[in-house]
Amino acid sequence: MKIPYLKRPPRVAVVRLQGAIGISGRGGPGLSDAGLAPMLERAFKRKKPVAVALIVNSPGGSPVQSSLIGARIRRLAEEHDVPVHAFVEDVAASGGYWLASAADFIWADESSVLGSIGVISAGFGFTELIHKVGVERRVHTAGRSKSMLDPFRPETPEDVARLERLLGPIHTAFKQQILKRRGNRLPPDRDLFTGEIWTGLEAVELGLADGIAHMVPKMRELYGEDLRFMPYSQRVPLFRRFGLSADEVIGSLEERAAFSRFGANGP
Repeated sequence: MKIPYLKRPPRVAVVRLQGAIGISGRGGPGLSDAGLAPMLERAFKRKKPVAVALIVNSPGGSPVQSSLIGARIRRLAEEHDVPVHAFVEDVAASGGYWLASAADFIWADESSVLGSIGVISAGFGFTELIHKVGVERRVHTAGRSKSMLDPFRPETPEDVARLERLLGPIHTAFKQQILKRRGNRLPPDRDLFTGEIWTGLEAVELGLADGIAHMVPKMRELYGEDLRFMPYSQRVPLFRRFGLSADEVIGSLEERAAFSRFGANGP
């Protein structure tokens, strides 16, 4: 007697991309290509998902890690012929939007914050302070540019020019990524690469997102009511579960500051 073939319900792999990129904070080990690689590999390969859903909640961070993670997502999507949907929660800004742009479709909440397609370098200058308290800064280098933008020395026009020379190509790479992934959906007469941010509704109107939607109902609408979700998350090393190092505490503060720029509390 033959056993009737039991058709398995379709599966969607759900990958959470939460936190600042390249910064370890209170919300987890941070988003890096090396850290996310095993999770992404499993998500695209295990049990042949009909789609991968990225839950994105990131204010950005390292442009290099953003590029590496985005490229890995695209490579896996093409190798396994799996469509990718990004669902923006509070924020997908700067590098966070770079990650979202790796998806075939971007969905957002009406109040989500998207955009900030630009590059920033920020710091502090303490030259006046150390003079007031009688501290002498001593720096010895082999190479005149080695101490560029030292916060304890006066800023120079040469330092600023060198920094701008670095920021320009990074911004160009970011723009090329967005034009490659979403160019045919963007308005031809609007400059969206100024670092400005928009709400989810505005992002849809500008072509930066494809619609207002939440993950579970949208995936069921697209792939069937009997859909099963397979969540994936980064594995946290055992030693990290018992507390944070000093570097991670600083990273947590940096992550919170990055989220607060966009009116979000972060993890």
